[in-house]
Amino acid sequence: MINRILIRIKVVQILYAYFMSEDKPLKVTEKELHYSFERVYELYFHLLSLSLHITRMCADKIELRKNKFRPTYEDLHPNLRFIDNRFVKQLAENLEFRDFIKQHKLSWTDYADVIKELVNQMENSDFYKEYMMQKISDYEHDKEVWHKIFKNIIAVNKALKEALEEQSIYWADNLEIILSFIFKTIRRFENRNDKSQKFIPKFNSEEDKVFAEKLLATVINRDSELTQMIDTHTKNWEFERIAFMDILIMKMALAEILAFPTIPVSVTMNEYIELAKEYSTEKSSLFINGVLDTVVNELKNDKKFIKVAKFNE
Repeated sequence: MINRILIRIKVVQILYAYFMSEDKPLKVTEKELHYSFERVYELYFHLLSLSLHITRMCADKIELRKNKFRPTYEDLHPNLRFIDNRFVKQLAENLEFRDFIKQHKLSWTDYADVIKELVNQMENSDFYKEYMMQKISDYEHDKEVWHKIFKNIIAVNKALKEALEEQSIYWADNLEIILSFIFKTIRRFENRNDKSQKFIPKFNSEEDKVFAEKLLATVINRDSELTQMIDTHTKNWEFERIAFMDILIMKMALAEILAFPTIPVSVTMNEYIELAKEYSTEKSSLFINGVLDTVVNELKNDKKFIKVAKFNE
């Protein structure tokens, strides 16, 4: 789940904190990086658990209407399609899901107002009304409605984003990318009575974990060398006046080019240009592209790095 794109984002965040603080041992910084990965993986399960809380609130609303002083026919004979959703029932019964939520003490109990707002927005949406009125009730429709809820309600709700920021600094910028993995999870689940359907693993492979650790260590251990490379090719700029984030992104790009022979230069360049657009400015991305181009061409001419054909991003 934690792919190379997310790894680069987390490494740049951890490195920014590292260089802005007092000297810290590399091992401590590595622990901080892995803790940030763990928190991101928690967000994946935490967001999935919203489906249970939303369903539970809808079920509670039905019970309240049944117990009114003068319930209507509709109150006593509610449409149970949503609270009987097969996908949510699978999640609620899944052993891995239940164990993870329990072990990591993940809960939305303190955010009832947020859940209520999500429920209200959902119930007023056209896709929800259409789902509740469908003549055919099947597993695929049950999955589809949750895909739409996550995409059209949860992904854009401001109160939810604020709640995530309150709960963890590691979650503030990761909602969009984690939602993409939730969509993938919904697609992968199958209609079977199985309490052990698998979720997306934290890392796609051991290589990705090694990539994260090596990228972090290379930037820190070769900082002086990387600084010199950039300084030499920014003579028309005062080095101290270049935005620190721009410098850090260039250092990471050069570290990746030098330390990972199986990753093509073009892939590395593109990834860090996109990173600059996200964490700096459009002008910064153009500036970074120009400097990196110059440095990489010189490194090629001096045969300072070798690239090999094997690559799997």
